[in-house]
Amino acid sequence: MSSPLFHLPPRVVAPGAVHVPGWLDVGRQRELVDACRGWARGPVPMRAARLPSGHRMSVRTVCLGWHWYPYAYSRTADDVDGTRVAPFPEWLGELGREALAAAGDPDDATGYRPDTALINFYDERAKMGMHQDKDERSREPVVSLSIGDTCVFRFGNPESRGQPYTDVELGSGDLFVFGGPSRLAFHGVPAVRPGTANPDTGLSGGRINITLRVTGLG
Repeated sequence: MSSPLFHLPPRVVAPGAVHVPGWLDVGRQRELVDACRGWARGPVPMRAARLPSGHRMSVRTVCLGWHWYPYAYSRTADDVDGTRVAPFPEWLGELGREALAAAGDPDDATGYRPDTALINFYDERAKMGMHQDKDERSREPVVSLSIGDTCVFRFGNPESRGQPYTDVELGSGDLFVFGGPSRLAFHGVPAVRPGTANPDTGLSGGRINITLRVTGLG
């Protein structure tokens, strides 16, 4: 699968929610794939989180800065082995500021200081149910980066898991930012498109999603 010759312009999906197709070039995607492989090895290894119901998520996750588990943050992976999570790298925060500016908010971008990243890996069977990102005290925007297989990203409304929602195809290199009135919108991934990854990124199958967030936890 080759990259498009012409990148599409940013698209406003909902107030405060912007999709920027092809924002990451192949070289930068490859750098992120290499970094994700290192983070997945530890100090806290990538794992499928267990929900309070006892069900394990089909998506596997590793965290930086703060460890997320349903539905809280801690500095240590208390639901795994108690190990302190890897620090959040400053260069990833800079990438988040670049992303926010690319989504059309250059003024607010300079003050954006994400302090955690959730790195999710989706194989061809993985899905993510409709949910809100509301475990953070801060309501600053969420920056989402996609690498690998294309997915169907369902972006809804802040009131319920049901309609209205918009299905967006997120391809490798795509950026999606949501904040403001869409910060607490329900969203999920009902499907991944196997075989759509660009092997030049270093990821021949599956999808990596990196979300940058400001926890507000100090």
